[in-house]
Amino acid sequence: MASRPLNDDEVLSEMNKMVAFIKQEAMEKAREIKVKADEEFAIEKAKLVKQEQQSIDAQYEKRRKGVDVAQKIAQSNLTNKSRLQILHCREEILQTLFETSRVEIAKFAEDEGRYSQFLEGAILQGYLQLLEPKITVFTRQQDVEFVNKAGAAAAETYTQMSGRVVTFEAQATLNGDGAGGVKLVNGNKRITIDNTLDERLRLLEDKMLPEIRADIFGPNENRKFYT
Repeated sequence: MASRPLNDDEVLSEMNKMVAFIKQEAMEKAREIKVKADEEFAIEKAKLVKQEQQSIDAQYEKRRKGVDVAQKIAQSNLTNKSRLQILHCREEILQTLFETSRVEIAKFAEDEGRYSQFLEGAILQGYLQLLEPKITVFTRQQDVEFVNKAGAAAAETYTQMSGRVVTFEAQATLNGDGAGGVKLVNGNKRITIDNTLDERLRLLEDKMLPEIRADIFGPNENRKFYT
């Protein structure tokens, strides 16, 4: 049986079927594209969120470290400032102590008996250190009489101890504002023995300073070795 041409209704029906098929294919393709686009968007969004989160975390960590460093610097500055204040206060206490000692030393020279005994011992020590026949003894103007008596007594003791004879000359050249004592100079004036009370106190301060610090403030925690 030979095929016949399609009439208008049949052509329209076939066209509608084709349109419906193409439309269905297009909708399915659009859904596939949308699903794929949504997946890619979700992936890209997650990637961007992760990058931003990492960036925020990095900035936070940088700021946190900056704050930590600033806090450590501030704490170190405060610690150093406190340490300096403590050292300053300790130094003031020591200076007050030494100043009190200087006042007491000045009073010592007012006790004629004790002061004369000290002068004799200080001059004898100088004789024994210099071991020369002629010595000049420097003293304060107000002490010349005491020094002449003490120097003579010390000379007798020196002779008994060493078998030598020594002569001396007292000269009032020391500052009258000093605490007292004597300086002894050998014949060629190259050697000087400083036995003034001021020098004795200074040497005692230097020598006893570590022990004084320990007695007043306790042992130094930062010090590892003691001699």
